[in-house]
Amino acid sequence: MFEDPLFWVFVLPGLLLGAYAQSRIKMNVAKYSRVATDGGITGAQVARRLLDSQGLQNVAVESTPGMLSDHYDPRSKTLRLSQEVYFTPSVAAAGIAAHEAGHALQDAVDYFPLEVRTYIVPAVQLASKVAPWLFIGGIILGLPTLAWSGVILFGSSFIFSLITLPVEFDASSRAQELLVSHGIIRGKEQITGVEKVLGAAAWTYVAAAVSAIGSWLFYVFVLLSQVRSAASHK
Repeated sequence: MFEDPLFWVFVLPGLLLGAYAQSRIKMNVAKYSRVATDGGITGAQVARRLLDSQGLQNVAVESTPGMLSDHYDPRSKTLRLSQEVYFTPSVAAAGIAAHEAGHALQDAVDYFPLEVRTYIVPAVQLASKVAPWLFIGGIILGLPTLAWSGVILFGSSFIFSLITLPVEFDASSRAQELLVSHGIIRGKEQITGVEKVLGAAAWTYVAAAVSAIGSWLFYVFVLLSQVRSAASHK
């Protein structure tokens, strides 16, 4: 597969975009982790203040191991922040914490794309495990229907990536608005810092979508080539 030029045609754009996105987010997080918030408010305090202001006292805020492991769990109503964000009084930490609080707000108002994403997660996880076996089995056994079943299941990954885009962009928009309206972020430097940190993070989701679509198209073309080759030998 890796020696097939077609593979790189479809997959390389996503890989390059992903590398670019990762470099941007690391650079901006590092830069704005050195810019302090007014009053020394930490990421955990930012999240708690924003959640409480929206009547979400039931949402817990916890620290979790790992770098950039921040996430909101809609099942347990828990907002988990990496230790670098939870304990740090910086513009970068404030932006990341507010973004995750944005997901909690989405959950509270039944934001439709978030509901869809949460609902299909188990199906996507199962499909990602089953799809390769169906695809490879169909190719080896010469059963196009079986292989196409695998391709269709592969498609769930890029559908998930596409649904993720509005969810993440909306959470960032909510985060920036709340940070400014509550006076947590003030001045051009702090506002620019939050925009750059969240903007860089958004590129990682775009890269994931491009990569998922490229991988899916590769499998489609491989299968179409197999079908044409089989038909030409009849």
